[in-house]
Amino acid sequence: MVDSRRPTNQQHAPRKLLVDLQHLRFAVAAGDYGSIRRAADILLVRHSVLSRSIVQLEDRVGVALFKRSRGGVTPTLAGRTVLRIARLILEQVDTLLESGRHSGRGEVGRLSIGFCTSISAGNLRATLAEFKHRHPRIEIATVERSRMRLATALRNGTADVLIVTGEVPLPDNNVRSLWSERILVSLPEDHVLAASPVVYWTDLRSETVLLSQYDPGRELEDLLISHLSSPTDRPKIERHDVSRGIIKSLISMKLGISLVLESDIGASFAGLVYRELRGGNGPTRVGFSAHWRADNENPALNNFITLLAERYPSPISRE
Repeated sequence: MVDSRRPTNQQHAPRKLLVDLQHLRFAVAAGDYGSIRRAADILLVRHSVLSRSIVQLEDRVGVALFKRSRGGVTPTLAGRTVLRIARLILEQVDTLLESGRHSGRGEVGRLSIGFCTSISAGNLRATLAEFKHRHPRIEIATVERSRMRLATALRNGTADVLIVTGEVPLPDNNVRSLWSERILVSLPEDHVLAASPVVYWTDLRSETVLLSQYDPGRELEDLLISHLSSPTDRPKIERHDVSRGIIKSLISMKLGISLVLESDIGASFAGLVYRELRGGNGPTRVGFSAHWRADNENPALNNFITLLAERYPSPISRE
């Protein structure tokens, strides 16, 4: 026996009345202009179409939205509430559409940039500043890590692009050569080598060189060893598990000297000076390159790579 208190088919189920954006836009326009006819003229639709849409909306919400008169329409108390919510909905939809368009063009969004050098001065600092000027609505997230940890971040997608020296152990990533920076000697201002504007590799033989174990400290140590190949010619090398900033503090305490890149000299430190380091062929330079995954579809990344190509023209290679 069928329970007569329960609906036996969908005809007895509540009818779902849909409200679309056109209903809301037409009602808001009528409320803004105080006239259905005026709103229809502004929106370039027939008066009957707009009027019918408002009646449908009133039917769906179950309440009259407007008081109608020869002079036009005036929102009812319930109508003012509905129109206020309708405006919020339409604003959110417009924001959604605008964000989608801008995101598709890389004008908004987020870009994660990994590096293992300083941004106190130099090309990386200038590049980030120009990118932010061109794309002010893109959030730039910077990540300073060792090359190995940056490679992991690039692999798992938490970093979009790396700006680093040396090689990145990642297959199938795009690589663009960028700029190079001179290697400088950082030393106390009263150090004997500070009296000359230029320091040569051979001048370092009797010094204590303090190097951070963080990148690019190991790369600088390799260059030091390559220029002073004989163990008897090499300075004493002390490796510290601290940042470059702490190394500067140790130098100011006159515990040794250090090697830095040009981009590191923007952050001044009391009592320290920098001198160009040269070999037999002139200044010693270290090259930087950009690395990014070929399958990264972040539009903001495309804009950043375009900027790199403009500032530092060079062919793209692939690892």
